[in-house]
Amino acid sequence: MSRAFVREQDDSETFDTLPDRVVSPHPNFVTAEGLAAIEAELSRAQSEFDSAQAAGDRELAAKAARDVRYFTSRRASAQVIAPPKDSDRVQFGSTVTIERADGRRQTFRIVGEDEADPARGTLSHASPLARALAGKSPGDAVQAGNIEAEILTIQ
Repeated sequence: MSRAFVREQDDSETFDTLPDRVVSPHPNFVTAEGLAAIEAELSRAQSEFDSAQAAGDRELAAKAARDVRYFTSRRASAQVIAPPKDSDRVQFGSTVTIERADGRRQTFRIVGEDEADPARGTLSHASPLARALAGKSPGDAVQAGNIEAEILTIQ
C-alpha cells in the first residue's frame, strides 16, 4: 500500500491543541454589566465543556475549553469601573452623542472590549473613536473615521 493513503497523525490531536483566543493588550476595563456578561459566558462555556466531555465530543470539548480559558482570564483581569459621576468630560462609561460633518447623529456608550457592540450603541474604550473622544467636552470636535464630528452631549 502506498504511504499516500496512510494517515500521518490522529485527528484527535488537533482538537486538544486548539490555539487560545487572542487576549487584548489593553487594560480590561469593564462596567458592572460587562463583568456579569463575562461571568455568564464563562458559565455557559463551562457547561458546554461538561456536556461535551460527557458526550465524548472531543472537538466541542476543545472549543469549549478554549472559551473557558479565555473568559477565566478576562474575569481575572477585569477592572470594574464605576459609572462616571459627572458629564463634563468623556470617560469610560459615558454615553456620548456626536454629530458628524455629514449631519448624521450617533450615540454611543463607552464600555469594555468584551461588551462592545457598535450596532447596539456600545463602543470599546480601546477603539479609535472612543480614544479620540476621551477627555473631550461638549462642543469639542473629534476625528470620527475620515470625517470630523462634534460632541453634542455627554451623559
